[in-house]
Amino acid sequence: MSDDETGSQQIPNVMHPSILKVIEQRKAIKERLSNIKHKIGVYSAKGGVGKTTVSVNLAYTLKAMGFRVGLLDADVDCPNLTMFLGITGSFSDEYPLKPIDKSGVRILSTAMFIDDEKKPIIWRGPMIGKMIREFFENTEWGDLDYLIIDLSPGTSDAPLSIIQLLDLDGFLLVTTPQHIAAINTIRSGMMARRLGVATLGVVETMSDGMPKGAKEVADTMKCELLGTIKYDKKFSEMSDGGIVPVEDDPEIREEFIRIVKKITA
Repeated sequence: MSDDETGSQQIPNVMHPSILKVIEQRKAIKERLSNIKHKIGVYSAKGGVGKTTVSVNLAYTLKAMGFRVGLLDADVDCPNLTMFLGITGSFSDEYPLKPIDKSGVRILSTAMFIDDEKKPIIWRGPMIGKMIREFFENTEWGDLDYLIIDLSPGTSDAPLSIIQLLDLDGFLLVTTPQHIAAINTIRSGMMARRLGVATLGVVETMSDGMPKGAKEVADTMKCELLGTIKYDKKFSEMSDGGIVPVEDDPEIREEFIRIVKKITA
């Protein structure tokens, strides 16, 4: 009996070209980054919660524990990793891109390719996505145990591109004690979960020592509360001065060591 007689039609099993393109890019990037053992995103949909602070101190704690580490600023249009690390000067934008070595950690950020840190990077989504692909397709990261990725806030272009393109070990979520920050961080975790990426746990920054926002996130996401970073004026002063707190303050170092041990376990 024909399709016309039954009133039904066979739907061809054809994948949309855009999906095929993403699959091909993902495969090529996986091969390109085969010398990187673990890739961890540091993420929250809320800006200003301390993602870069956590990313920097996480990377340098891993380095101090003997791991080979790279640190990527994936907040493409509002990068500030170089300011946190006191990195200044002009850098080569020739291909392939080459991260710079800062105290034993390989660093890459779009801030390294603009001549004024106050100059806005005004790009639409496709340009942001292209830059993110450059970080992976055309960058010589070398052999790494960990690549820590400091993501931009939100749940759109930049984090979506990274989730689609990378074989991530998972996300470390960051929140402050405030309820609104926790809600936005939960959105991040829900997005990652819908796209099949693990949540490694949550860290609370600017804390009074009794986790509030992080507990809300951990209870909702059913993930581990990895640690709390207490509010400390000297912490902000060190970051503003380009000093890595875990390399300068024993108390901060111990808290990040506890966090890292939970992640690496």
